[in-house]
Amino acid sequence: MNFFYVMNAKSIKTVFVIVIAAFFTAWFFYMENMVQLPAFSAKDGPKAIYKGEKDLALTFNIGWGDEKAEPILDVLKKEKAGAVTFFLSGSWAERHPDLVNRMVKEGYEIGMLGYEYKDYTDLEEDKIRRDILKAQEAFKKLNVKNIELLRAPTGHFDQRTLKIAERLGYTVVHWSLDTKDWTNPGTEVIAENATKAKKGDILLMHASDSAKQTAEALPLVLKDIRSKNLKMVTVSEMIANGDSKSAEIK
Repeated sequence: MNFFYVMNAKSIKTVFVIVIAAFFTAWFFYMENMVQLPAFSAKDGPKAIYKGEKDLALTFNIGWGDEKAEPILDVLKKEKAGAVTFFLSGSWAERHPDLVNRMVKEGYEIGMLGYEYKDYTDLEEDKIRRDILKAQEAFKKLNVKNIELLRAPTGHFDQRTLKIAERLGYTVVHWSLDTKDWTNPGTEVIAENATKAKKGDILLMHASDSAKQTAEALPLVLKDIRSKNLKMVTVSEMIANGDSKSAEIK
């Protein structure tokens, strides 16, 4: 009988150790997955806009290149697209002042895409701040005033970026739907990706030279938007309407 109780005690101890080990293993994987969740805002802190409740915001990123931006501007003008928001890197804007001036004259909204095309999550806070300030100075020299929107150059950001941007007076803008035009999957695929757009979406497209099929796909994208009777607005208009959404960062 004593032998039975000794074995039972050992079994309980073994089970206890296994349970504790399993708990810490589960906790480790839980925390690892939490870190990998999409980051849009800090709880009770600065927020990144990624979606609204009505209308649609068409946005373009331009980080580099010399050839694709102008044809896209030509299509937008021909199609009378109206409200569009361009996020430009400061370095690209410095090299293409005529195109920046054309965007402003044709009534498109300008947001910043930082200065250099670097992943903000890989940079120290001071370097993030300096990159934003360098872009800010570049646009001031081009006489582009009152920029209030910032998009992280690679689309990756964290709480540090949100807080730095807020201190500098910028709202971080992400997107809810990516057309993946930069992968050059074919004009029909780009247009098909865009057909998923619905009211409240912030649609991402590109006008850098890597997006070789965007200009050709753009008329199809605009046609689909109009067929759904979606009103196109700038990102600032979406924010001003008070219907923008954010998600909590972990």
